[in-house]
Amino acid sequence: MVSGRLRRALHALGPAMAQVAGPEGLRASLGAVAGLGLAALLLVPRADLHLALVMIAPFGATAVLVFAVPNSPLAQPWSAIIGNSVSAVVAIAVVKLVPGAAVAAPLATGLAILAMGLTRSLHPPGGAVALTVALNPAVIGEVGFRFALAPVTLGTAALVIASIVYTRATGRKYPFRQIDASSPQGTADRPAMERVGLSEAELRGLLTEFRQSTNLGVEDLARLVVGAELRRAGHQLGGLSCADIMSRDLVTVLPEAMRAEVAALFSAHGFTSLPVVAGDGDYLGAIFQIHLIRDAGAATAAALMARDLPAVSLGTPAAALLPLLAEGEVDAVPVLRGNEIVGITTRTDLVAAMASRLAARGPAG
Repeated sequence: MVSGRLRRALHALGPAMAQVAGPEGLRASLGAVAGLGLAALLLVPRADLHLALVMIAPFGATAVLVFAVPNSPLAQPWSAIIGNSVSAVVAIAVVKLVPGAAVAAPLATGLAILAMGLTRSLHPPGGAVALTVALNPAVIGEVGFRFALAPVTLGTAALVIASIVYTRATGRKYPFRQIDASSPQGTADRPAMERVGLSEAELRGLLTEFRQSTNLGVEDLARLVVGAELRRAGHQLGGLSCADIMSRDLVTVLPEAMRAEVAALFSAHGFTSLPVVAGDGDYLGAIFQIHLIRDAGAATAAALMARDLPAVSLGTPAAALLPLLAEGEVDAVPVLRGNEIVGITTRTDLVAAMASRLAARGPAG
């Protein structure tokens, strides 16, 4: 009994996070180097090193958040810039009013947390900013509230700007917190997958109820809920693979095919997509009907086609198609054997497979 409790206690002290993948860790570390380097370039030449702390330690903590966990609510631009700046202003006021670091340090940090909460800008490094200010009363006495502007606000803004550029350049998205006001089609309707889930108000309510609003944003929670629903729906497909549901009798075009030929094939067959293949049969890309509308100046299949599309293999579970086809960005997913296209799977194929499985199971109960 005792050993069991001890084992559970020791287990609770272990790591709670999944191991960070090597490439992701390297991406974050290089971003932090670039961001802090930019902050140094902006701040050091303008600062009197005898009067101000220039590269303050809290910048390191801010860099961890904005580069390593850019999806966190605590890392978003408002939280980072306003959180650090408000904390600096509050702490400077405390230092000017309260003598002695022993009292000023805890008071400044506590009031900074309160100020960040009131301004919806909770950012953990803000507490470190307040403590840095409180522990350097001599410097703050000379610099005053200018310290909040530079280095705090300017340095934090440099890190945020660097993260916006760097994360997008390396395949991530930052900022990443707000739910879009409209659908990708420019209408007031939410995307299809979001219409069958929980509303934004319900998601916010869940985050508040479970006290997770500082750890997870509404958009990320929505993505997790949709992902779980897709995974559950995928269970309906059982052991089916893409080879089981794909269309095999393919109509393809060569890259040099003219626009009129592509349009005629769409009209004749009623397809939503046409694969483009090279003369040796290698798959090159696909043309969707929307390409004919959007790319009015494209004269050939090579100019019309999209190249960087998701593709699957014959053995890929059919359930893996759900997130690819449900979001609306692609109408079909090619099935490849090496570089050769051997089939194509569409939303129609997926819906038919799911309907067949549901019908085979019969009515519930």
